[in-house]
Amino acid sequence: MTTSSHSSFIIVGLTITGKKFRPSDWAERLCGVLSVFGAEKKMRYSPYVGPRTHKGEKAVFVDGRLYEVEPMAYRFVLHFAEDNDLQLIYDVAPPAVAQGNTA
Repeated sequence: MTTSSHSSFIIVGLTITGKKFRPSDWAERLCGVLSVFGAEKKMRYSPYVGPRTHKGEKAVFVDGRLYEVEPMAYRFVLHFAEDNDLQLIYDVAPPAVAQGNTA
């Protein structure tokens, strides 16, 4: 599993063997670790890490620019996927940042 240090990637909620990863809210929990509470007292996901779906499966998109901002956070989410034998899709284009990205 090699990739350049700044690659954007998707963590898919399926293990390498194809089993669905549990708990069912794993993507929101993982993204919540990197979220902040804004002035309006609502949780806001990082603009670099967000829950998504990929081909009908829960997933987390990680923007490679996260490495430039916080290398430890980038490595944390990458190691989370590797430690849990989750499927990784590398070199994906970053999605458009949605306005009001709140949980």
